[in-house]
Order: sequence, then structure tokens, then C-alpha cells
Amino acid sequence: MTPLMASPFSVPTLLLILGVVVLLFGAAKIPALMRSLGSGVKEFKSGLADGEKTDGEKPSEPAPKA
Repeated sequence: MTPLMASPFSVPTLLLILGVVVLLFGAAKIPALMRSLGSGVKEFKSGLADGEKTDGEKPSEPAPKA
């Protein structure tokens, strides 16, 4: 069984979704849309990695109130 067959969507359904996306955004804007989506995922992953680095450190004490 191929991974596509294990998907809850059939091939015609995926083609229909792709067609709707092309109609909504236009063929020229799709590469820019995918590029921005990829950079967003990259930023999210780097934020997660930074969060994991700081999790091991002791949290800073809050400033005393006057």
C-alpha cells in the first residue's frame, strides 16, 4: 500500500483541492505563497529550538517591587 492510498483523501479530491487553490490565488502567486509558508515553518522550528535551549536554564527572578 502506498502512502497516498493511506491518505483519507483520494487522488481526484486532491486534484480538486489543487484546482481550487490555483483559481483562488493564481498560478503566479503560488510559489510566493509556498515560500512564505516555508519561511514561517522555519521560524517556528527555530523558535521551538530556542525555547528548548532556555528551558534548561533557571528562570530569572522577578524584579523586586518598590
